[in-house]
Amino acid sequence: MSIFQNFINSSHSKREFLITLFIKIAGYSAIVFVGMIFIFLLLEGLPAVQKVNLTSLVSSRWYPIEDYFGILPLIGGSIIITLGATLIAVPFGIGSAVYLSEIAPHWVRELLKPLVEILGGLPSVVLGFLGMLVLSPFLRKLLDLPTGLTAFTGAILLGGIAIPTVMSVAEDALDAVPRSYRDASLAMGATEWQTIWRVTVPAARSGVLTAIMLGIGRAIGETMTVMMVTGNAPILPRGIGNLFSPVRTMTATIAAEMGEVANGSVHYHVLFLIGIVLFLISLAVNITASTVIFRQKKRQERILS
Repeated sequence: MSIFQNFINSSHSKREFLITLFIKIAGYSAIVFVGMIFIFLLLEGLPAVQKVNLTSLVSSRWYPIEDYFGILPLIGGSIIITLGATLIAVPFGIGSAVYLSEIAPHWVRELLKPLVEILGGLPSVVLGFLGMLVLSPFLRKLLDLPTGLTAFTGAILLGGIAIPTVMSVAEDALDAVPRSYRDASLAMGATEWQTIWRVTVPAARSGVLTAIMLGIGRAIGETMTVMMVTGNAPILPRGIGNLFSPVRTMTATIAAEMGEVANGSVHYHVLFLIGIVLFLISLAVNITASTVIFRQKKRQERILS
């Protein structure tokens, strides 16, 4: 009996060891792959700094045919569309999450959540096609614009794309808040609305911030939708008025021009340099999110202790 028990224990320990080893390999491989991607971008993008003057790279004109490689219009276009999408996705996404988690009946929640997740899985090219055929002409007539292919159109579509991500992650964070928090608040005389905004949402703050950052990351990295509905005009945004003008983003530029450039040319290396800038912006967003979430968790631990 003891021999059989020892055999079972040894098999369990071997299984646990293999599972732990697999999880560690999977975790480390993610870091290795990201590092390899960044090294590849550096090898292909840094030659652009040697071949193009820095003043040309930070200029406001992008016209590679005549050797104008100013990336500021592309960065500005990405920023203005991302900010517009964030202003749309955050209130609608968080509000929808609060409704599904705290207010909606069970049958409504079971119906709406799968639908929202299906919307989050729609191909971006399909949304871009709908934006070109439906949203763009509608906004052109409604706002009396010369063209409906503007940064505003791109921001609306990107906001719609990011809403399912924000809502799904935020709703999971709200569900993770213990029921005792809500019961204690209601027992002290707070209304249901006060309990939601002063107890439940603050308790899920770290998860909500994660949802917002994931939504921003989704908006920054989107390619096909913005390439189809923003007009692709590399114009440097100089104010709120440019929200209703055509712009071009970094992702759309890489997708539209990478297939047409000669391998090893200056234009080729500058496109990879744009990829480095996009990588660093995404990295900065993730680091900021991780820092904020870490501080929030530390603050909650101090409060509970």
